[in-house]
Order: sequence, then structure tokens, then C-alpha cells
Amino acid sequence: MTTATHETRTLPRIDDARLEKFLHQAVADMGAAASSALTLTGYRLGLFRAMANAGPLTAGQLAERTGTHERYIREWLNAQAAGGYVSYDPSKQTYELPPEQAFALADSDSPVFLTGAFDMLATLWADTDRMADAFRTGRGIGWHDHDSRLFSATELFFRGGYRAHLTSEWIPALEGVEAKLRRGAKVADVGCGHGASAIIIGQAYPKSTVLGVDYHEGSIATARQRAEKAGVADRVHFERAGARDLPGTEYDLICFFDCFHDLGDPLGAARRAHQALAKDGTLMLVEPKAGEHVEDNLNPVGRLYYSASTFLCTPNALSQDVGTALGAQAGEARLTEILRTAGFSKVRRVAETPFNMVLEARE
Repeated sequence: MTTATHETRTLPRIDDARLEKFLHQAVADMGAAASSALTLTGYRLGLFRAMANAGPLTAGQLAERTGTHERYIREWLNAQAAGGYVSYDPSKQTYELPPEQAFALADSDSPVFLTGAFDMLATLWADTDRMADAFRTGRGIGWHDHDSRLFSATELFFRGGYRAHLTSEWIPALEGVEAKLRRGAKVADVGCGHGASAIIIGQAYPKSTVLGVDYHEGSIATARQRAEKAGVADRVHFERAGARDLPGTEYDLICFFDCFHDLGDPLGAARRAHQALAKDGTLMLVEPKAGEHVEDNLNPVGRLYYSASTFLCTPNALSQDVGTALGAQAGEARLTEILRTAGFSKVRRVAETPFNMVLEARE
């Protein structure tokens, strides 16, 4: 006869105040996660655009404006009001989209248009099972393997910032580059995605030619359509190619827009760029703004970037040769080290925004 032995579990000493503080934080995070799906729904239905500059509206008025059902709209508005996205007047039971929120949620040309980010969040949830397997195996996940909404969401998220800063601030900050572009220069956009940045350059500098390259065939097809629609297909072209296989030489400007840290072999890509540049050419690297150490990035922006990097940037790098996997928070020092190893003797930060930093690299 045997006697079962039951171990007594010793619970850790809990600080009730700290526990309560964390629970409030976790509930706020869950509310934000749930509400983000509603924010995305609001964008797709045109609810934010209908509220922009419209003043106070009842749920019924917004439903009538957008051809939607009033009962759903009332619940949606209450969630938005609870999150501070819209304001609520209880005396009149009306809702209003403040101009600041409208600038970020209703204006797709705004430099701080955020809706693309909410669509990207949807793709993260769609890929949770695949990511769990990657965590266990260490295998990478290529950009092309993610939920298809990711590609248009990424374009939507970054395009507004590029429109606001690329030709008005970033390019003018580069040594002698804008004058070349106005005269007529040869430009490459590596990792171009749907071509937003390449098209912006082509529109601003009609005497220059731009070649956008990306390994994802679907993105290249979309980029060509975007160029045709923008009326720049005569000078903005797109080809399928990896970063280490950039075709052509004698480029006056080679750009990497928010993609360098995604590459499996960023050093190899930088070396190829160095080889492909004209003698007095320039490399422009636009990367997420980050501090040099983990503790420098423990803030809301860092949280967003680390999360996106876990799901998107790091898996893509691990799916490719070398698999350096810099991550979205690589930091200026690490990026500079890679560029110098690739052969660039001069590297400097020339511009920054709350989300990005811009590095210039020259011979």
C-alpha cells in the first residue's frame, strides 16, 4: 500500500497595490486591443471621414450619413468615446470627432495617419498560430507568407510620413543630392513594397529615373499599377530583385525605406549598394527611431516596434540567408557599424521624426 504525498504550494507574497495597478494596465490593454478592431471597422466603413468636420452627431445621424445600422453605430460610438477617440455630450447624446483625431484617423494623406497600423495589427492576430510554431522551431517566416492584408496596410501606414518628409526634409538634408535630382539623377529604392516612396520621388523630380526593387512579386505588380495611376510610369520602374541583387550601377542615390532591418543579410545589401553607387553617390537609410540599449526603448513607441519586429521583421530576416535579424530597434550605432563595414567612410544622421531616423552614407 502506498500513501500519496501532496506538495504544499507556497504562494509568493503579493503587493496588493502593485497587483491592482497591473490589472488596471492589463484591462486597459485588452480594451485597446478590442477597440482597435472597431477602429479598423470604422475606417473601412468611412465612419471617421463622415464625422470629420461635421460637428456633433447623434448615432442616428451618423448611421444615415454612412448607410449603416443605427444600433451598431451607437455601440461603436460608445466604444470610441470610452477610448477617447471621439467626444460625447451626455446632455444632447451627441458624438464629435475632434480635429486632432480626425487628422490621424480620417485623413489618409496626413503624416500621422494611423489606420494602416490598425490593419497591420489585424494581420498579427491572423498569424498567431504560425508564430507560435516559429517560436518553437526557430524557423523564419518570409514577408510573402504573412496575411495578404499586411502589404497594403504597410503602404498605408508609411505613405503619409513619406509624403510629408521625404522631399521636403530628408532629401534636402543629404549633401548635394537634391540638386542632382532636379538636374536628372539615377535612383534605386530597395525593398520598395508597393512603391509609395519611389513614386513620391518620381513626382517631385521629373527629370530623374527611379528603379524600385522588391523580392515580393505581388508587391511589384501593385507598384507598377500605382506608378501608372500616378502618371510616372515613364520614369519610375519596378523589378523583382533581392537587396543583394540590385541590378545596375552608377546610381546617384540608393534608398532603403524602413526595410534594412528586415533583411537577412543587411551587410551584403549594404555592400551591393556601395558597389552600385556612382563615385559621388549617396545611400539614404530610413529606419525606425530607436535608442542604443533596450532600456532606452521601453516606452510606447518601443513597445509597438518590438511587437511588430517579433511578428514581422525578425521572422523575415530569419527566413533569408545569413539571418542577421537586426530587429526594428537596431539603433544608430549598430546600423552605422554595418554601413562602415560595407565600405562607407562617412555616416551621419541627417533627419528624424518621432518614428524614424534618416542616415546618410557616403564614400
